[in-house]
Amino acid sequence: MTQGSGSDILLERMTRLHPKIIDLTLARVERLLAALGHPERKLPPVIHVAGTNGKGSTQAMIRAGLEATGATVHAYTSPHLARFHERIRLAGELIDEDHLMAVLDRCMEANGEEPITFFEITTCAAFLAFAETKADWTLLEVGLGGRLDATNVVERPRLSVITPVDLDHQQYLGDTLAKIAGEKAGIIKRGVPVVVARQHPEALEAIEDKAARMGAPVLAYGQQWHAGVERGRLVYQDERGLLDLPLPNLPGPHQIVNAGAALAAMRELRLDDEACEAGVTRAEWPARMQRLRGWLAEMVGPGELWLDGGHNPAAGEAIAATLRAMPAAKTHLICGMLNTKDVAGFMRPLGDVAERLWAVSIPGEANTLTAEETARHAAEAGLRAEIADSVEEAVAAATGMGAYRILICGSLYLAGHVLRQGA
Repeated sequence: MTQGSGSDILLERMTRLHPKIIDLTLARVERLLAALGHPERKLPPVIHVAGTNGKGSTQAMIRAGLEATGATVHAYTSPHLARFHERIRLAGELIDEDHLMAVLDRCMEANGEEPITFFEITTCAAFLAFAETKADWTLLEVGLGGRLDATNVVERPRLSVITPVDLDHQQYLGDTLAKIAGEKAGIIKRGVPVVVARQHPEALEAIEDKAARMGAPVLAYGQQWHAGVERGRLVYQDERGLLDLPLPNLPGPHQIVNAGAALAAMRELRLDDEACEAGVTRAEWPARMQRLRGWLAEMVGPGELWLDGGHNPAAGEAIAATLRAMPAAKTHLICGMLNTKDVAGFMRPLGDVAERLWAVSIPGEANTLTAEETARHAAEAGLRAEIADSVEEAVAAATGMGAYRILICGSLYLAGHVLRQGA
């Protein structure tokens, strides 16, 4: 999407239809979908994915597996990184500008001046595009929570998936793992199977309680299936047997957890072994331990430049585990975060995996944490902290200090900024 395009202008208008960015309720979505003729009832079979971490990666693996069978797949994800079109994938291809303009226009006309959040009206636009484009499957990623998320209007999906639940968005979802998991479990529908990734015990209990009330068969890690690494291979086992697969294409130990959930979903959908292997080895998902190779990476010379958008304590743990699993190298972090996040919780695991952290503010984001505050949290976590005016300045400074591996991290908004620069 180019700056100032028609969809840019419409999307900007949509942000003014409701004073709050997040306001969890289904009433506004249901009203607009009714005005549009209920496109949510005309979707190809739906796989609905909720959770705190790993939703996008898990969905990407399921999509790769389905597409390996020759199936066509719609996919809805959020947020976008470089441009809004990334959120809506129609039968395998990102929605084009003209089509996006058309569905946004229709949603705006049907909504009139009624209040509705940006995520709600753009979700309705995605449903409209999905309903009117032929495909075999629809993958829906929850935006926030589950029970009151705008995507949670599909009455009977084919399958629900709940990825690992952790503390995030407590101001909206509750202050305990059990409460947050209860909100995520709101996507569970009566009689519809639910794949459950590895969970904290209190989260699993809340999910299983909801599934029992809904009569939904549970396919849970450690019970109906197991996934782990043996001799450098991904080994998955369920009642149908064992899969001995290459490690996931997406790097990091946490991707073993995501791959397990994706494989459980693919097996429930009766995909064959070849499709299952394709799911974990062909999936691509940007800003999840992504190796950058553009002009910014060239500044590092023979070194490595990586990008990750994780931003909560569990993501900090995943990043730390991933760096520990890599060959030893002098590592610096470049970090920018939003002031709505648990910055201390994110930083805490990183204190012993990097030599230094360069703190930056996120360009163009009103809710960015200042570089000074980010540096303070980093120092409290045991990192030697420096401040830089930009990512480029931080890369140059880290390279000048002999860093071989540099990881830009802390926010999907920072990751999006980096990718928009063509890095």
